[in-house]
Amino acid sequence: MSYLTLPFIEKALLAALLVGLAAPAVGTYLVQRRLALMGDGIGHVALTGVAMGFLLGTSPVLTAVIVASLGAVAIELVRARGRASGDVALAMLFYGGLAGGVLLISLEPGGNTNLLTYLFGSILTVSGQDLVTIGVLTVGVLVVAIGLRRQLFAVCQDEEFARVSGLPVQLLNIVLAVTAALTVTVAMRVVGLLLVSALLVVPVAAAQQLTRGFAATMALAMVIGVVVSVGGVVASHPLNVGPGALIVVLAIVVFGFASLASTLLTRPTRVSP
Repeated sequence: MSYLTLPFIEKALLAALLVGLAAPAVGTYLVQRRLALMGDGIGHVALTGVAMGFLLGTSPVLTAVIVASLGAVAIELVRARGRASGDVALAMLFYGGLAGGVLLISLEPGGNTNLLTYLFGSILTVSGQDLVTIGVLTVGVLVVAIGLRRQLFAVCQDEEFARVSGLPVQLLNIVLAVTAALTVTVAMRVVGLLLVSALLVVPVAAAQQLTRGFAATMALAMVIGVVVSVGGVVASHPLNVGPGALIVVLAIVVFGFASLASTLLTRPTRVSP
């Protein structure tokens, strides 16, 4: 396994570690709120940001962060005001983001080729500058997800009770939306915008099979996220497959084993007469 000492593999492993920590941490709240597809919707909006970056000749990651954050906040405000249900708001996020990205990228000569690295992930081409960006965003995401765990959990569990308790529900919802947007932009270089929602949701779903408490679920989900992300990068080289897709497949395999283990552990034992 001497290939693990190659510089680009080392960078990819570090990026996978960071994303494996951040994505499930935020995904735990999204799953708790039954907004598992929100990451997918934000990913579509981030596509518009990436295309805008190519068109303007600036950093696609930076424009993706800005556009995805603004889109997530806008949808959260629409949902909170009750003028559109959660699924309608997410649908607007899906279609508007996808249409905007396709429209903008069509204006950039050769943009379709560059866009593929963000749609399907390109973790093996992560540069030192990318690592710095991913690291800074990951720290910010973890500070919010862990530091505001009690407040965010209260809002995700019961908004009315949280409001009566004096928590700034609207502000916390916006903070969670922006954090989810940051997580999507962090993960898009690892698994791609088309698969980013899987890394937010599947490790959490697997952890839920084996845990009961919210904190325990988040902790185990982060462990699973790191294992499948790093494992996907390590195994992709000898298997000669794309690491992004392999990471998601490994996460689904872990979910399958966790579901099986949960079924076996909770199956009632027969008592002999």
